[in-house]
Order: sequence, then structure tokens, then C-alpha cells
Amino acid sequence: MKRLIFLVMWLPLLATAQYKSSVWCPDNGDGTYTNPVINADYSDPDVCVGASGEDYYMTASSFQCTPGLPILHSKDLVNWEIINYALGNLYEGNDALLAHFSSKPQHGAGVWAPSIRYHNGWYYIYWGDPDFGVMMVKTQDPAGKWEDPVCIIKGEGYIDTCPLWDEDGRCYLVNGWANSRSKYASVLTVREMSADGMRPIGQPVIVFDGNGTENRTCEGPKFYKRDGWYWIMCPAGGVPEGFQLAMRSKSPYGPYEHKIVLAQGKTAINGPHQGGWVHTKYGEDWFLHFQDKEAYGRVVHLNPVDWSTGWPVMGRLTPNPSLGREGSRYTGEPVVTYKKPKASSTLIQNPVESDEFNDTKLGLQWQWHGNYDEKFGTATAFGCYRIYNYKLSEGWKNFWEVPNMLLQKTPADEFTATAKIRFTSKADGQMGGLIMMGLDYSALVVKRVGKAFQLVQLTCKDADKGKQQTETVLATLKPTAEDKIDYKPGIHEDIYLRLQVTNVEAGAAHGGKPMVQFSYSLNGKKFQNCGEQFKMRQGKWIGAKFGFLSVETNAKTDRGWVDADWIRISRNMKD
Repeated sequence: MKRLIFLVMWLPLLATAQYKSSVWCPDNGDGTYTNPVINADYSDPDVCVGASGEDYYMTASSFQCTPGLPILHSKDLVNWEIINYALGNLYEGNDALLAHFSSKPQHGAGVWAPSIRYHNGWYYIYWGDPDFGVMMVKTQDPAGKWEDPVCIIKGEGYIDTCPLWDEDGRCYLVNGWANSRSKYASVLTVREMSADGMRPIGQPVIVFDGNGTENRTCEGPKFYKRDGWYWIMCPAGGVPEGFQLAMRSKSPYGPYEHKIVLAQGKTAINGPHQGGWVHTKYGEDWFLHFQDKEAYGRVVHLNPVDWSTGWPVMGRLTPNPSLGREGSRYTGEPVVTYKKPKASSTLIQNPVESDEFNDTKLGLQWQWHGNYDEKFGTATAFGCYRIYNYKLSEGWKNFWEVPNMLLQKTPADEFTATAKIRFTSKADGQMGGLIMMGLDYSALVVKRVGKAFQLVQLTCKDADKGKQQTETVLATLKPTAEDKIDYKPGIHEDIYLRLQVTNVEAGAAHGGKPMVQFSYSLNGKKFQNCGEQFKMRQGKWIGAKFGFLSVETNAKTDRGWVDADWIRISRNMKD
């Protein structure tokens, strides 16, 4: 009881305390930073300067995961924290779309490549849902409530949308196209919107075509105005190996001349591109973008921007003879370590990873794998988070259909995640534990079998293709408590499950070879490795994610559940 009272007293302070990660912190504490500034899957990041001029807000693709559209805040573009989400379920306020995304996980669908802008006292986020059209949400407080999303252009194929409000009050929108829906791609179009950005008033105009050139797969455009020039900045050349283009014109409709302003060059940072440019109140220019690290997803880098040539060269200026003798003859190469942006704050802050589950709200590091239903799980008054068994469909093959996995992004190339759980079961076949989820996945679960429990590793390759998972029994565990009431649930108390990620090719292009080793303990002190090592693999347009699994195979039984007491992220222990 004393511990509970102490926690309640300190919860308000804990909620606002800064969090410094033990596995990845980009701030070196000496005025420099090391990329990536966020070593986690914030795919297709975009950033804007807030009303104060000293606050930066970032969002990123969230696809089918909910809550969606993460909102991150920084004072210096290096130290970031998650402060909110702009979306709850996809898409609240629209019954038909809400039902569509609630029927099952729509892997890889939903929120693609958003842009965030501040205009006339409002923050706007635009994105293309490739199946339904151009969507938008807005608010006057990024940390507060965002309005329900609205579809401002209906149709298939629209992706990577970004608005530009001109000095004369007119609004324009640039976007790319998804070949999987429209059956064409590598073109960018611009159209005029109403002044409030809520509806199109002009027809689209193709302003750039990368087909048949090195600029194939041009997408992810961002729209800017600087010194009388209209600028479109976009990636091209493909996701893993591509580069960043900048293009300029005196008219929003072009024609645009273009240059490569950021490329891998001689560095180990592959495919540096797609992100957002910011001009700070201190007169500096910076570019936040992603690097594709396959199983880890697309992590966020920060590079300086140099305009001295008349073009926004990003990273370290590198002579490029192929660009001629003019001032634009430089291409940028990404930096690894660099001086931090000028800022009024020296606070070191990283996105939260560990969770004691002592709050009445779910931590912002967590997302469900599909639209949330209250039967998935909920906070408790007992200092734990309860995740109920999801009832698998008849004839199920693997967990690709499961929306109630409570997951977070991998925070570093190497780390250990240790969780303390209690599993309560009402019937055979119910199970719960830890999972590393992707197109391939592996899980360590406690499973009810008769009057006992089994510790089981569940692994599946090509889950997205409907392949059957495999099951390996690792140990038999006796129930540690049993209620003497009619339905007699079996309870296995206080088992500690752990997954450790190591990378035998750390630093290699595309993320190396990350491997997962599971272990368990009955006392929280001595852990025993168990099961086969598992090679991580990314999900559908997202990196692999880890967290809690709670499922069952019988549609007619009462649900069992996992009570997650805590999960703690730490550095890997040396042998």
C-alpha cells in the first residue's frame, strides 16, 4: 500500500520527467550529435516550426497502426519526445471507413507520408490514403485534441501530399502517385486548393516526370517558397539506394529545374532522402530525413542545409564534377556526427521506451496493430496493463490477422527488453507473452494446456502470405495460483520474459543482420536462454515491432488475459 501511495503522489511528476534512453541517445553532451537522431521507425518524417519559433513538431507515416500520426516535439531538432497522436482509430467520424479499418488489420494501408504545416494559427497534417484519397486533420495545439480527419479529395492512388500557402493567400497542393493503385508512378502533380486548403479548385498539372530516368520513383514531395522561388524537395532513385532532389521554378506549375542535393556518396548511410526542411529563428537551415534500415524500419537523420550555391545542399558539401562549373556543382553527403543546431534549450530528451504501466493511460510509445477496441485491453488500478485474449478466426494459420498486439518500435540496433507478466487462462489454447512482429515473426508465450502451462516459441516465416506458424514447446510450468470458483481459471504468476536483439553485422548497409534471442526467469534474477534465434524482418512498410501478444483459439470460451506489470529496455549485458 505504501508503494502504491508513493507512486500516486509522484505520477504527475513522472509524466513530465525527461527520459534519456540507455540504448540510443544522439546528443553527445558536448554540443554535437550523432545520427540517427531517432534510431526508430518514424518513416517519411516531416517537420514544421511552431508558433513560438522555438518549438519543432514532427509527424510520420503510421499506416494501419493506431493511434496514428505520432506527434513528436523538440527544442533543438536533436532531442525528441512523443507528445501526442493526431489520429485515434482510422477513421473516426466516418462510419464506413472506421468499419473498414476495424474489420481486420489493413497492413500497409492507411496513413502514408504525411506533411505537417503551421498556417494562420493552425497546425495542419495532410496525407494520402492510397485507397480513399487526400486526408487532413488540424488543431491549434499539437499536444491537444486534433479535429476528426476529413477527406478533401476522394479517389485512389493519391499519396505523399503537401500544401503550400503562398504570400497572396492562395493554396497549392503537391502529391505523388501509388503505382499499386493508379498503375502509374514517378510523377508529381500540383493543383490549386481553396484558400482554406479544404477542397480542390483546380485540375492537377504534372510538374515533374522521373520515368525512364535516374529520377524514377520520385515521390514524397514537400512544397516550399523561398526568395521568390517555388521549391519542391523529393526523393528519387528508389527507397534503399535513392537520393534527395531539389527542384525550383518561378511558378508553382513549373517548369522546374532540378539537382541532386543529398546522396550516399562515400558514406555508409544508404538512401538518404525524404523528409522536411526547416529554417530556424537563428538563421540556420536543417533537413530531417529517413534512412531505410530494413528490419529496423526507416530511422531519422538530421543534416545541415547550405544555400550558398543557390540550392539547398544537404549534409557535407562534396564537389561533383558532373554538375559543371557553376555554383551548383556540389552535392551533399550525410553527416554522422555534427554540431547541434542553435537553440535555447540544452535538455536531453529521447522517446520513451520502458513502461511501468502505473498510469491510467497507455504510454505514447505503444500502438495497436489495427483499430483499437476496448476488448483488446485496458489500464488497471493495480499497476499493470491488461491485454485480453484475441479470438483467432476459424482456420487461422498465423498471427497476421491479430489487431490487438500491443507493440512499439525498436529503439536501437541492439537492446534488451525484459517484461514481467502474469497470465490468467480460462481454457486450453489461451496464450500470451512477448513477440517480435514483422513479415516474419517469433514469440515467446505462456500457453494453457490442461491444468498446466507450457512455455512455447511460436515462429512464422512469410506470415503475410498465409504460411503456417511453427510451435516448439520449451518447458512445462505449473500453475502458481488457482481460484476456487466455478470456472477455476489457471493463473501463472510473475513470469519474466525477455528478448535480446543483437546485430552480427551492425553498421552494415540496410541495417545488418539483427537477431532475437528469447529467455525467461521465474524469479526475475536468473534468466535461461530458450528457443531458436530468430532473424528479424520488417513488416508491411514498417519496421519490425516488439511488445505483447495475447490470443486464444476457442471462439466460445471466456477470455483469458495477460497482465503486463512492466517492460524495461536496457543495454545488452556483456558475456
